[in-house]
Amino acid sequence: MLLSQLPEDVLYHILSCLDYKSLCRLSQVCKRTYYLVNRDVVWRKIAKECLNTGITRSGTDIYPHIPLKERVKVAQNWCDGVCKKTIPLKWKTKLLPWLQLDRDLLFLSQAADIGAYHQHQGTGRLHRSPYEIYSGHKGDVCRFVLTDSHLISGGSDGKILVHSRKSDMSMELSGHNQEVNCLDSKDGLIISGSRDRTARIWTLNSSCTRRIIPMYDRVWSVAISPTSSSFVTGTACCENLSPLRIWDVERSECVCNLGSQFRRGAGVLDMVFESPFQLFTCGYDTYIRLWDLRLNPRKCVMEWEEPHDSALYCIQTDGNHMIASGSSYYGVVRFWDKRKTECLQFFQLSSDPVSSPVYCLRFSSSHLYAALATSLHSMDFRQNHIHIR
Repeated sequence: MLLSQLPEDVLYHILSCLDYKSLCRLSQVCKRTYYLVNRDVVWRKIAKECLNTGITRSGTDIYPHIPLKERVKVAQNWCDGVCKKTIPLKWKTKLLPWLQLDRDLLFLSQAADIGAYHQHQGTGRLHRSPYEIYSGHKGDVCRFVLTDSHLISGGSDGKILVHSRKSDMSMELSGHNQEVNCLDSKDGLIISGSRDRTARIWTLNSSCTRRIIPMYDRVWSVAISPTSSSFVTGTACCENLSPLRIWDVERSECVCNLGSQFRRGAGVLDMVFESPFQLFTCGYDTYIRLWDLRLNPRKCVMEWEEPHDSALYCIQTDGNHMIASGSSYYGVVRFWDKRKTECLQFFQLSSDPVSSPVYCLRFSSSHLYAALATSLHSMDFRQNHIHIR
């Protein structure tokens, strides 16, 4: 029997065992093999082993509208550090900006306002002027989060503003008496943390605080579990308390402390849930840590150390093998492969004598955006580095 006479499901199974170079060569044999090789089912196994292809460890596809073959091509550039760097936005006053991505929109906080910028379709470049501005704070915006229906921001004025993304309606939540350093929202639940040494639990349908939790330390970061039944707080670690604690939402009680070997001042600046039982954290002690919340006791199972002894301000993961981190000096962004302990790639975005931290970074399948004190940097990884025809 000729290869072309085999049933398609058998052919797909055979093709899924090949590496990408073999698939590229095979695609040039004839029109039929070209058609077969370009199907997502052929590339799925390879994509799961690459960095930032949008296939999570659980098998979910984050970017189903982009062919897997194209994503594997771009993934090689992420791994090899091949990209085009630009600075789409600059400003004169030094700020502590924050950003979020939502499909083709980029949201960036600058002082008291949050601008929503369209990305040019197919290029990833930003329009210079925001198509919409969210305002209302009397001080700088410290953090903000996006949901499908709302933009929720916390400011140095101690207030939380809830903006509807579908209308001009907004709501103010007052309670903190110092700046709101961090917040998170999921399924109508809002958790905020402040310099006033409290964490607060809110709901979207009420302007009143549901619970006030004394923290006895400044709160730098919070993250709600994907199940919405618990949340984690990260503090400045200036008191004799663990900076990482898990809280039950309904009972507002501490479930457990994570770790006990933090030195004084090793505050936790950012954290990301990758699943209900996997939590990534980073901060002043220069480490990225992976915590397994299934174990008893819950403990750190992997560590990645910033090699230049810089505090880590922010992290982001692709849900599978890749971590991106932003350092406190010279705008350094690093890529890490979770299967290795050493840094995979690094990029220095700032050349100023007075360095700026990377306050926030976010990435899509093809672009990474990093917010520094006076500029927004973009890295485009869709370069012609590996030829897949």
